[in-house]
Amino acid sequence: MSKRGGFPGGMGGFGGMNLNNLMKEAKKMQADMVKSQDELAAKDFTATAGGGAVKVVVSGAKVVKEVTIQKDVVDPDDVEMLQDLILTCINDALSQVDSEQAKQMGKYNIPGLM
Repeated sequence: MSKRGGFPGGMGGFGGMNLNNLMKEAKKMQADMVKSQDELAAKDFTATAGGGAVKVVVSGAKVVKEVTIQKDVVDPDDVEMLQDLILTCINDALSQVDSEQAKQMGKYNIPGLM
């Protein structure tokens, strides 16, 4: 214990770490995270289903940008199959976005963030 009480090393238990340096590091990390999020939003993720019969392109911001359906897969008597193919594509593309986001944000290793 120091003469005046409190924690050894001063700064309330930061072990002598300069509070200004801590704030600078936090701001830099925040800027890096924003940059990573912007880069992710600019990427496109593509998924296909039914052997390429349906293709979906989703942005990293999770916006569906394109849906392509081959004419031969459109069967008025089997609309459910086409709906399933579209859902499969969209969910796969969104899953790709989630995986990339987890990969990018994981490098920051902040407890409770994700």
